Amino acid sequence: MAKRKQTNSTNSLVDKATQYAIDVTSGKILAGPDIRNSCKRHLDDLKNAKEKGLIWDIESADRATAFFEKVLKLNGGEHEGKPFVLLPWQCFIVGSIFGWKTLDGYRRFRMVYIESGKGSGKSPLAAGIGLYCLMADNEPRAEVYAAATKKDQAMILFRDAVAMVDQSPALSERIRKSGMGQNVWNLAYLQKGAFFRPISSDNGQSGPRPHCVLIDEIHEHKSNEVVEMMRAGTKGRTQAIILMITNSGHNKTSVCYEYHEYGRKVAEQTLTDDAFFSFICSLDEGDDPLTDESCWPKANPSLGHTFTHKYLREQVTQAKGMPAKESIVRRLNFCQWVEADNPWLAADIWMANEQDFNIEEFVGEECYGGLDLSGTRDLTALSLYFPKYKTAFTEFWTPQETLLDRSKSDHVPYDVWVKQGHLFATPGRVVDYDYVAKRLGELKAKFNIIRLAFDPYRIKYFQKSLDNESIDIEMTPHGQGFFKSQESGLWMPHSIELLEKDITENNITIKFNPCLRWNAASAVLESDNKENKVFAKKKSSGRIDGVVSLAMARGCADATYEQTNNLSDHILNVGIRSL
Repeated sequence: MAKRKQTNSTNSLVDKATQYAIDVTSGKILAGPDIRNSCKRHLDDLKNAKEKGLIWDIESADRATAFFEKVLKLNGGEHEGKPFVLLPWQCFIVGSIFGWKTLDGYRRFRMVYIESGKGSGKSPLAAGIGLYCLMADNEPRAEVYAAATKKDQAMILFRDAVAMVDQSPALSERIRKSGMGQNVWNLAYLQKGAFFRPISSDNGQSGPRPHCVLIDEIHEHKSNEVVEMMRAGTKGRTQAIILMITNSGHNKTSVCYEYHEYGRKVAEQTLTDDAFFSFICSLDEGDDPLTDESCWPKANPSLGHTFTHKYLREQVTQAKGMPAKESIVRRLNFCQWVEADNPWLAADIWMANEQDFNIEEFVGEECYGGLDLSGTRDLTALSLYFPKYKTAFTEFWTPQETLLDRSKSDHVPYDVWVKQGHLFATPGRVVDYDYVAKRLGELKAKFNIIRLAFDPYRIKYFQKSLDNESIDIEMTPHGQGFFKSQESGLWMPHSIELLEKDITENNITIKFNPCLRWNAASAVLESDNKENKVFAKKKSSGRIDGVVSLAMARGCADATYEQTNNLSDHILNVGIRSL
């Protein structure tokens, strides 16, 4: 048997995982910046293993990769029944997970984050890792879970594991299934008293003590609840592992994006966490997958194996022909994080209009306002637009008592924004409109507010606060959704059209506010059969109250009011009756 060659830099045998790292860093294998960093980290750790208290155990790495190829069988289509021969990038992941150890001999990596293009084979890879942890990891009474927020989602990955057991004589002889067909709910390895089953946060199950947790499509998770639930149970396990797999997402305030950014920083070694491993497929700055096929392998390491160039070309063709599909294709097929599934504006277009100016520069100037009132959970937002200077700013209010809870559920730092002055917190569990009215009075004293457009929702309650503060300001209703205000003629499609035109043509200056930027990034539009566009709150990835108020302010400044004509008619009629 031929000996494996050694490298001068590491003086260690070149295994499959290390060979992949060498091939990527040398440019032999095309990969994106985050994978290049992960590979460089691997090679750096080989050089500095002793100093860092780490061991690269080639035998353990080889044993894990051999388990896939000698024991596991693939399922589905042309792959049915074939040995699970790992691709080089999969060898790198499996080898890294099971080959790196600490000086006590236990596994180094306790958390793993994998992000790649759709169809790369992440789920079968994760299922195989789960089966290895169940049978070959020498863990007594190992508990292995396919975890998700909903049971149906957890079952997707679990069924891959069940299919592998069915395909493999070596596994089917040793593993006992509970349930039949699509209803199998447990895989038991009786020799070790171990099991593999799906689990979800919605089934009320408590007390898991996982040895291995596989979490699929974490970009769909609304919170960190599942991860934290499983992490809490690992404290009694010496080398438990939590493995997260996902496509790229569309919400940069999500738990998935937090792990994406954390994993990216760990890979580039600007942040040190020896227990965290990441494999993040991404494109280089300037790469455009819709015009240049050469960058496709960076986001799709299984291209040409699990799917073809023809498939990706079909996706790109549809993305070019259907603009609404472009963001989905970029996200799912090319690992590009987009602002929403069908975003209103790209982040760079919005940010090109932002400036951090002092509102005191506009004291005494004419402006128009937009007011979007909240109930218990939304934000209350007030925007002022100065038509002479084509400039606007937005202020926000939120309830103090539920601030931290909503920071967690909305995945944004409301508490930090309050401290920085970007957001006002009012006492209680709902926004106290007296504080909003008082602030409006302060702004009215500074600026010449000609008119304030408002959403009729809850306006009667706000009117009481205006009366309490003795504030007299001209207000006009602004239609919401596809409905035009009968009184003013104002409606969202026209106001959005005006604001969108200003932003895309870089014809407006918007005061920087991180809450407003988040609103803009979260906003999604929907259209009726006449192509009238409105904000779709239910489809948006976060709160959008700030951009709603901004659109109302912009529309209010531009509108020709039907109420003016109505007032003229009223005066004329009064004059006739007085004759």
